Amino acid sequence: MSRLEAKKPSSCKSEPLTSERVRATLCVLKGILTSSYGPSGRLKQVHNGLGGCVCTTSHSSALLSNLPVTHPILKILTTSMQNHVSCFSDCGLFTAILCCNLIENLQRTGLTPTTVIKLNQQLLRLCTSYLKSESCGCRILVDFSRPQTLLCLVRSIVTSKPASMLTREETDHISALVLRAFLLTIPDNAKDRLILGKSIIVPLKGQRVLDSSVFPGILLEMSEVQLMKILPIKKSDAFKVALFCASLSGDLSDTGEGTVVVSSRVSLENAALEQLLNLGRQLVSDHVDLVMCQKVIHPSLKQFLHMHRVIAVDRVGVAVMEPLSKVTGTPPIGSLGSISPSSYGSVKDLCPAKFGFKHFLHLIPNEATICSLLLCSRNDTAWDELKLTCQTALHALQLTIKEPSVLLGGGCTETHLAAYIRHKICNEPESILKDDGCTQTELQLITEAFCSALESVAGSLEHDGGEVLTDMKYGHFWSTQAESPSVVNWPDLLSRCGCGLYNSQEELHWSFLKTTRHPFAPQTCLPHEATGSANNLTLDCFTAKLSGLQVAVETANLILDLSYIIEDKN
Repeated sequence: MSRLEAKKPSSCKSEPLTSERVRATLCVLKGILTSSYGPSGRLKQVHNGLGGCVCTTSHSSALLSNLPVTHPILKILTTSMQNHVSCFSDCGLFTAILCCNLIENLQRTGLTPTTVIKLNQQLLRLCTSYLKSESCGCRILVDFSRPQTLLCLVRSIVTSKPASMLTREETDHISALVLRAFLLTIPDNAKDRLILGKSIIVPLKGQRVLDSSVFPGILLEMSEVQLMKILPIKKSDAFKVALFCASLSGDLSDTGEGTVVVSSRVSLENAALEQLLNLGRQLVSDHVDLVMCQKVIHPSLKQFLHMHRVIAVDRVGVAVMEPLSKVTGTPPIGSLGSISPSSYGSVKDLCPAKFGFKHFLHLIPNEATICSLLLCSRNDTAWDELKLTCQTALHALQLTIKEPSVLLGGGCTETHLAAYIRHKICNEPESILKDDGCTQTELQLITEAFCSALESVAGSLEHDGGEVLTDMKYGHFWSTQAESPSVVNWPDLLSRCGCGLYNSQEELHWSFLKTTRHPFAPQTCLPHEATGSANNLTLDCFTAKLSGLQVAVETANLILDLSYIIEDKN
């Protein structure tokens, strides 16, 4: 007992955001996130000093999960961002950078946390109500009869992840595949309630990205030897399937803390094997063509089934059990007792497939909304990033089904929204001040901090030292190449705005993004012909970005409201 250390008292720190160490740490985190943002974002290598795998990425979910943070404020921020990404997959970096910008800008105002939080919430309500309104100038309604908008959304997500290392041709190919995979998950005969299927990503590393493809149904990887044992597969009608989640290995299930009393004349192994063979006889008598098991099938049962021309596939794993259940149209069988005829499912066809150096058994469904995205890439690092990117794009498409809108990307939504808020507050301050008991000066300070934070997120897309601007008509984001001449004719230097909707040949006037300018009313209500004819728009998922905006503001409010941090040092 003498060696035990005395219990240390908890540390209590007041006003944590006034600490230079905390500010410096937040600044470092912001720098890491900002430099990773957008299509030209710089890659990060995260690794453990003691060894292990190296993660090369610019993806928010990979960055936030691999960054070791210890300070409570950083933990609040990163945990909040991770929660957002786990729910929406997209706009993680946008959320984190905006939150850091808000904390930094609002601190400089010198106003009390109560005033800051109150006005912040009002500005957030103004943003959300505008983004949801029909007059919003940065929201496009999705017409599902014209998939071009959805394709632009997928392409925007794919191009924003440079660690995937895709060429333009590869980007177009993967974008089209992801959209096709998503469309295959939509049932043809949906009525009142739409239940989407699932896209399974199947890895094939070391192959060309252009070899990637989409197949209806499920690809089950197996060795060439296994596949040769079950060939040839010939049948004129559908294949009857028995899908088991219970082990068919003959092992005894775990008895926990209990005991099993067995007569000395009884062999447990023989009894278990006899039960399995009885199961096999029932499967044969019920004319089952394919038996699939999540776990292991006993070799004797496999041999028995093979003798009776029943295909047996084991060790399929828990990950594909739900998709297999949908493909076959039956829930997995969880017991070894007598099986009801209604417990069997079916598939339309079975066929062998070979891609690269891998062999697969392809289960082709009758009408199920399950597909396999065979995803190829040159190396492990690029494939890992590409898989994350495709999962993000598929999730964004699912969210778009629920909320059929997209936002203009490339920084244009942020600058347009900032211009709208400045103009609204300048001309109608009473709409915010009527119930809050705040002064107009306080409102102007908070508005400028809020809008500057939004514009800084847009400015984070420029990583090569170019100038960042906004036009005075639409409030869109524009950038130039580095080392531009000091006196220029902007239409000659600029090409298109960040989202690609407007070009510089229109009658536009520009202003540097980080300079003071008179508030103006950005043009709202997007022209139908402009959105209809644009084939290469940069777009963001509406639901993910709106949630990211809300999470960023609410997390910043929480951190700004912290008065004490109490830590247990034991």
